Amino acid sequence: MDDADVAAERVISPILVGRDTELRRLLAAVRRPPAVVMIEGEAGIGKTRLVGELAAAVELRDRPPLVGGCAQIREPFPLGPVIEALRGAAGKLPAVGLSPVTGALHPLLPELAAVLPAAPGPLDDPAGLRHRVFRGLAELLAALGQVVLVLEDLHWADEQTIEFLGYLLSDPPPGLGLVLTFRAEEAGPGLRALTARLRPELAHAHLALAPLDVARTNELTASILGTAQVSDEFAAYLCERTSGLPYAIQELVALLRARGVLVQRGTRWARKTLDELGVPAGVRDSVLERVRGLSANGQAVAEAAAVLQVAVPVRELVATCRVPEQDAHEGLDELLDRGLFVERGGTAGFRHALAVQAVYGSIPLSRRQDLHVRAAKAVARQNPTPLGQIAHHHRHAGRHDAWVDAAEKAADQAVALANDAEAERLLEAVLRHAPLDPEREGRLAAKLGWAGGYALGADELIGLLRPAAARQPPGPVRGELNYLIGLKLEAGGAAPELTRGAMIEAVADLADRPVLAAYAMVGLGMPRTPGVPLAEHLRWLDLALERLPEIAESERRISVLGKVAMVLTLVGDPRGASLTAQVVARTGGRPTNRWEVVAYESVGEVACLAGQHDTAHRLLDAALAEAAEHDVTGLIESRCRLNLATLAYCRGSWDGVEDELEALRVRFADLRSYRLTADTVAGCLALARGRADAALLGDLVRANLEAGAADVLALPVSALLRLAVAQDGAAEAVARTGEAFSLWAAKGLWPVGVRAVPALVEALVGLGRAEEAGELVSRLEGELAALDAPFARAALGHAWGFLSADAVRFVDAAASYDRLGATYEAAQAREHAAGRLLTAGDERGAAMLEAALHAYGGLGAAWDLDRAGRLSRRWGLPVPARHRGGPRGYGSALSPREDAVARLAATGLTNKEIAKELFLSAKTVDKHLGSAMRKLGLRSRAGLAHRLDA
Repeated sequence: MDDADVAAERVISPILVGRDTELRRLLAAVRRPPAVVMIEGEAGIGKTRLVGELAAAVELRDRPPLVGGCAQIREPFPLGPVIEALRGAAGKLPAVGLSPVTGALHPLLPELAAVLPAAPGPLDDPAGLRHRVFRGLAELLAALGQVVLVLEDLHWADEQTIEFLGYLLSDPPPGLGLVLTFRAEEAGPGLRALTARLRPELAHAHLALAPLDVARTNELTASILGTAQVSDEFAAYLCERTSGLPYAIQELVALLRARGVLVQRGTRWARKTLDELGVPAGVRDSVLERVRGLSANGQAVAEAAAVLQVAVPVRELVATCRVPEQDAHEGLDELLDRGLFVERGGTAGFRHALAVQAVYGSIPLSRRQDLHVRAAKAVARQNPTPLGQIAHHHRHAGRHDAWVDAAEKAADQAVALANDAEAERLLEAVLRHAPLDPEREGRLAAKLGWAGGYALGADELIGLLRPAAARQPPGPVRGELNYLIGLKLEAGGAAPELTRGAMIEAVADLADRPVLAAYAMVGLGMPRTPGVPLAEHLRWLDLALERLPEIAESERRISVLGKVAMVLTLVGDPRGASLTAQVVARTGGRPTNRWEVVAYESVGEVACLAGQHDTAHRLLDAALAEAAEHDVTGLIESRCRLNLATLAYCRGSWDGVEDELEALRVRFADLRSYRLTADTVAGCLALARGRADAALLGDLVRANLEAGAADVLALPVSALLRLAVAQDGAAEAVARTGEAFSLWAAKGLWPVGVRAVPALVEALVGLGRAEEAGELVSRLEGELAALDAPFARAALGHAWGFLSADAVRFVDAAASYDRLGATYEAAQAREHAAGRLLTAGDERGAAMLEAALHAYGGLGAAWDLDRAGRLSRRWGLPVPARHRGGPRGYGSALSPREDAVARLAATGLTNKEIAKELFLSAKTVDKHLGSAMRKLGLRSRAGLAHRLDA
């Protein structure tokens, strides 16, 4: 066949057009490992062609890329594109010396059985299993040395693939060049966040592929037709009709050629006049017209492939067709010859997803359903069985029972492989759309309750669980569903009464489920519901402890102990410290599974707000160190970070806390209870920084009251009262916070509520209600004397200072705060002491005020520093200069956040794009970028890359 014949048959351009710059950047990045390149663009823009050129590049002949792709029909097997890519790595791996942890990959990569070490022992913890697999994959990639891993169409990736990529990029193998492609308009936040916190040594590029302009359209079309160029009019016509998408250009040129409406004029190609053409706009109609030009056999194969949706082995494709086997093979050959199909590694299918969608939509319903039946039967021959595809085909064939059976098996398989997000997707569809009897509905709803929480919000999950629970007879299934409803209500920030109601219903049905019964009892032991006395809550905690001997699993016993210890710490019951010590002793001071991590985190959270700062720090640090090991979803790690940010606020370690809180507020956007905590701490910190907002603080008080968050509540109550005193609005603030003090009194929660007592007493004294304030402080001294309430001595001493003319009360309170590590409160007590001493003519007042000013300055507490500075000037004392530079502690050097923002800006990302990458607001990005550029001495972004690499 000569060159003219080749050109006459060609439907794909033999050269890469319009992507030279992108290919150079791509090659440059992967040749400097470790590196990651993100390639984004809409369907048909040429992402696959670009990575195909990368694979063919002579520069990579010694390390041809490993390529895997995601399919629109997901399977319960997680990590699909990664596994697909690594299947071909057997010949590149060393025969010996692989890390033992790679043995965990046997179930996922049987093709590598000959080189993988023996499989490790089984794990009952799904999160631990998932982490072991992640470690195994990372070790396998490291063993490959210099390797390029290409993962395509990640907008269809399962959540576990995204989680693995985040894990991989946190500590990438030194020889890894990672290339990721996706459609920007379909990419979730998890995919976009992958490059948010890259290690400094990791090369990073972000390529956004744009449509071709008229000139590039001309070049592409000419290369397809095997000529130097086409007419400018023809190129403009193609560019307009295809929006510059290379795939659409190829399809339209193929259609025009098939119609015979292209004419060659010398060395140029052109089309006939527009009136003669009438070509429909858009690739859909182009594809359909090409398919209709096929033989009956070719059309039958095209329809079968459209129903199958993903490329499958030829045997399954032929079996799905509604024509005899020999006819199907002839049709397949025709589709491959015409360029509509592509063959890869023994599988065949449409070249592009756009073609699949176009053909599928044109198939009549009855024929489509029959093809789905045939497809389900055909793909069931594969090993391993693609349960997700089988469920999909049964569903669209209208075979509901078979769909539900396959979906449940697929969900079970997904859970066993720690792929809860895929299980959630499968079960949600069945519960919403399949006719189910009550028994099956209850079973599937319970499975969804445990797996759910990825794509579905709390309200959506509850909406599926409640109807199922209502149709169950009394017994453990109904109890489990009500327990799950209670959990989702709590996570969603519902009224405490609703959560309590669900838990009470659950306990009644869980006599034979000791673990769930104990968990529900602990939930009822949480003193959050108005009108329920503390004694009732403690009774439920005692009942939970009584169930411990019935719980066989040691990690679950630790979990229950941790939950009970958390509540007892909250109410100041001395048994809380004893149970906490048991948890630490039984785990050797280091949690080793998910349940133990949560136990440490739960107790650490409450210990922080109860003033047990050292205990909180030890527990939360230990939990954070192990969280990623046992929960790759990142939720527990984020909770630990939130609690550590709260602890940092309570201890006066404020550098970087605002940025951390903002990132956490984005992370918890759909988890209202955690988001509220982040908002609350951020609001209190904003006041100290000088951004006074009484309305915001009032809203935070109300929101925490409605959520029953009695522990965190003390922070905004104290801040609101202090601000109100400064603004002569004490009467209104006392009234607005009265419900909080009533809650602490009714629930016996003064060990956490006492933090706000000094601010209340100051307000009451200013309103002439000193006697009322004194009675409160006296009563609390008696109530808290026998409790484990470390904040009480300092806070009550601080409160007595307002009720006494003696500055010593404030001085002693400051010393007590110092012992707790409560720097901010200690500075406030010293400021009050200085005021008293200076008024009395006591020279010690100057030193006391200087100490307060120094502490406020170190904290960056501008609001307090201004107030104390006014006091200093009133007495003719010196005032230290205000800090006006960048974040305290970094000086002229970039802070970690400024460095991250600047490096992303250097890649060409806009502020809005950087905000998405780092989970920040565009305003915050602008602030950090401006600060970074000032420190680097730059006036524009153009010099960022050079200065950062210098």
